[in-house]
Amino acid sequence: MINLGIDIGGSGIKGAPINLETGELVSPRYRLSTPEMAKPEDVTKIIVNITRHFNWSEKIGVGFPAIIRDGIAFSAANIHKSWIGTNINELFSMATNCPTKVLNDADAAGLAEMRFGAGADWQKGVVFLVTLGTGIGTAIFVDGNLHRNTELGHIEIRGKDAERRASDAVRQRKDLSWENWGERLNEYFQTIERLIWPDVIIIGGGASKDFEKFSSFIKVHCKVIPARLLNIAGIVGAALASE
Repeated sequence: MINLGIDIGGSGIKGAPINLETGELVSPRYRLSTPEMAKPEDVTKIIVNITRHFNWSEKIGVGFPAIIRDGIAFSAANIHKSWIGTNINELFSMATNCPTKVLNDADAAGLAEMRFGAGADWQKGVVFLVTLGTGIGTAIFVDGNLHRNTELGHIEIRGKDAERRASDAVRQRKDLSWENWGERLNEYFQTIERLIWPDVIIIGGGASKDFEKFSSFIKVHCKVIPARLLNIAGIVGAALASE
């Protein structure tokens, strides 16, 4: 089976048809810039454009930066606040004329990594997946089962929202060295470890490709490994969620 997966990020919205048996992209991913302020009407136009690019008429899965319950947004991280209360399943389904299922973007990345990536070897115990990009997204799996809508990228570190100290966007904006950023990440992961004691931390998102540059500065009790699917995990997981 092949479904279309779309990942809505802070800087870009990416999509591709995904083979659900293998997790592989059937066609090269298509990326458009996330509209400024990311209001519902503007993002919806991008979703429609991606659907048309692939001439798509079947199921669509969308990873979205918000707490999602039954297709409805209950928060708005790095997008416009007018999303809160919106039934995104209905909005995107009507706009694309395709059955669409929306889930939290970090949950989507986690589903992909647990099925096809670094988490496939960790079906027992507690897996903490973090996506480092514009913000910090998190997903928790216990014995292979997803605990939906965790927002542990927003815990308080030194009086600030964690993602305002340790996201990859902060590293770039402040021109932090890998060591300085790694120390910030280390503080974040040590705080997470005190809260949930994971057996493994999987680092995904755009920063995962540079894992070797900062991983030596992370000092926690559990194993820390890079995601295997890198920056396409959100697309793959979104497609999986639409099964």
